Amino acid sequence: MKKKGKLALIDLSRSEDGFEQLITQESFLSYLDEETVSPGGGANSLMVPLTLIPGAVSKGAVCLDGTPPGYHLHRGFGSGANSWVIHLEGGGWCNNIRTCVFRKTTRRGSSKFMEKQLNFTGILSNKPAENPDFYNWNRVRVRYCDGASFAGEGHDEVNQLYFRGQRIWSAVMEELMSKGMQNAKQALLSGCSAGGLASILHCDEFKALFPETTEVKCLSDAGLFLDALNVAGGRTLRNMYEGVVTLQGVEKNLPSSCTSQKDPTSCFFPENLVSNVKTPMFLLNAAYDAWQVDQSLIPSIADPHGLWHECKVDRLRCNSSQIKFFQDFRNQMLDAVKTFSGSNQNGLFINSCFAHCQSELQVTWYENDSPRVGNKAVAASVGNWFFNWNTVKAIDCPYPCDKTCYDSILK
Repeated sequence: MKKKGKLALIDLSRSEDGFEQLITQESFLSYLDEETVSPGGGANSLMVPLTLIPGAVSKGAVCLDGTPPGYHLHRGFGSGANSWVIHLEGGGWCNNIRTCVFRKTTRRGSSKFMEKQLNFTGILSNKPAENPDFYNWNRVRVRYCDGASFAGEGHDEVNQLYFRGQRIWSAVMEELMSKGMQNAKQALLSGCSAGGLASILHCDEFKALFPETTEVKCLSDAGLFLDALNVAGGRTLRNMYEGVVTLQGVEKNLPSSCTSQKDPTSCFFPENLVSNVKTPMFLLNAAYDAWQVDQSLIPSIADPHGLWHECKVDRLRCNSSQIKFFQDFRNQMLDAVKTFSGSNQNGLFINSCFAHCQSELQVTWYENDSPRVGNKAVAASVGNWFFNWNTVKAIDCPYPCDKTCYDSILK
């Protein structure tokens, strides 16, 4: 990542292993998210090894290609020895056979291709100067290899695809409980992007694992995906989600509180879920989520003449109607969380940035010049909420008022 003033330039549209050739009108959204937690690191990096769960295979809890799921665990110490952060990895979705077949040849669909160790930063850091409230907790990064936010249940024999996200979730939780999580005094389920959606879907299930005496909460980072109109008036993300839900058998694992009233695709959208989550939850989101702007609001298929290109790569080149389009999206996000925000147990941090996944990158989680709403950084806000030190309902003023952002410039 290189900085230019207060900007972090991240090419979130980067495709991998020639995936550019697979981007089509109906399937481009299954492209792989930028890896926000670097697999490499310097001398002071905390490199945590991958642990596979071989026993999961006999339970059918497997990645898209049938390989065992995995996670990275760094043990807690001192006052945090009996506290746990479980962080669910993100990485888009696959919504049809072709994209799922491709995905199983990557780390997002097979443990054969996963990095053998990952650098723990941000909410996973073990340094108090980088992660003041959770640095000495047991910290886990759960690898994402099912393509449906840990929620699918199905099998395609012809193409040898296993849609077993829900079983992966259960197998990983069973494994971690056996590794000491059953003794947790405090537990936080977090996740970024598709993992942020998964943390919403599984929040109450996570709470149910523990006795009432355990303090259990959930954090969704960049998981507030909206059923929004794109610049051409279409519903890019709804079309994508419909494929995911149908292909991967997600419906049976969606909350009945939603599916009894709405269609299954609607119940994969967080805006229709968050108000019914009973466990305390914190929503961390950029008001102009960079991934949604690039892939849902202004996908290339909806802008064939490139009228939005200059605006996408440089906000200063946006005209007034384009800025209004972004503000309407922000207003839709704020409307979506009104009921959720009304609960005292829930927390909120919506900053007016063009960013995505702010809990994983150190620079956006907790540094001297990290993004702020008021005078509070992301990490401090999450900590204040988790430990009940303060009520946190932080909503930024509209763009371009926030000068603390590390925006993702989409190329």
